[in-house]
Amino acid sequence: MMKDIGLTELLELQRRGDAVLIDVRSPSEYRDATIPGSVNIPLFDDAERAEVGTLYKQVGVEAAKERGLELVSAKLPALVRAIAAEDAPRKAVFCWRGGMRSRTAGTLAALMGMPILRLTGGFRTYRRWVVERLESLESLPPCYVLSGYTGSGKTAILEELERSGYPVVNLERLAAHRGSIFGHIGREPHNQKTFESLLLQRLDACRDAPYLVVEAESKRVGKVVLPEVLVQAKESGRPLVLELPLQERVANILADYRPQLHKAQCIASFERIRKRMHTPVGAEVAAALHTERYDEAVALLLEHYYDPRYRHAAEQYEQEPVMIGAADTDDALRQVVAHLPDPRGAAGGRE
Repeated sequence: MMKDIGLTELLELQRRGDAVLIDVRSPSEYRDATIPGSVNIPLFDDAERAEVGTLYKQVGVEAAKERGLELVSAKLPALVRAIAAEDAPRKAVFCWRGGMRSRTAGTLAALMGMPILRLTGGFRTYRRWVVERLESLESLPPCYVLSGYTGSGKTAILEELERSGYPVVNLERLAAHRGSIFGHIGREPHNQKTFESLLLQRLDACRDAPYLVVEAESKRVGKVVLPEVLVQAKESGRPLVLELPLQERVANILADYRPQLHKAQCIASFERIRKRMHTPVGAEVAAALHTERYDEAVALLLEHYYDPRYRHAAEQYEQEPVMIGAADTDDALRQVVAHLPDPRGAAGGRE
């Protein structure tokens, strides 16, 4: 039997691990944005969806339905097997607006004896809910803002803090971008819709936290723009400023970006900022990149481009920063933890 279900109830089932969400839209729609945690079992591939849509617009509803039926009929066994293979107490299907595609997939699965839920209103309802929720946020918990020169290991520290149970909102991970001109290298950056869905999911997970830990990002991270409420919380937060030796920062950058695997992208990205550097230094960086002397290139970029920009940005702190001088990232992590209250609400830091 197939049963329609509202968004709030469905998301709670997903949160408890009692339901798997199945996005039956085309692969390109799924890549553009989906409900986080969903799996894609498309009723039509991209070409088939375009064909049916064209028939709908140019010929009519009946012609589109007939062609859609022909396409679905050929893939019925595979579709039903794919839905059945998802291991969860309940399975919930959705399409763009809770229409023909989710009804078809859900009905087929129900006919094969699977209890199926179908999201009322489809992904469109979910997207509207995300936008309204973010717009309605008036404030966030106080923030500890991890700051410091490029390469100070801020992302690695945030990841370790999150693994240890601290209320971290890792903006670079949510955006799939490191925030710099080189930040997309080796990644597929998220668009605004995906970022907002993941951000809201993370904020909900931290809703009972006494504070948040974030990185000192600008308002824009790669392709995405932070909501104003988050920008304000970050700007008014307590800065924890990391200071690591230059050689440690270079090593962190090389380990993260792995330029030897992305040489062409590194060179192309550098050319976008080369004109902002003194000509002789820019020539040195270019030569180092082309000859794969990446440590030299990174050191020059830090000294002559990123560090001066950071010094200017650091003047914008609203609160007095906590300076953390560390030998390496592990040392910095220990000191950051010492400055964070217990996330469970007790006073004092954790060793």
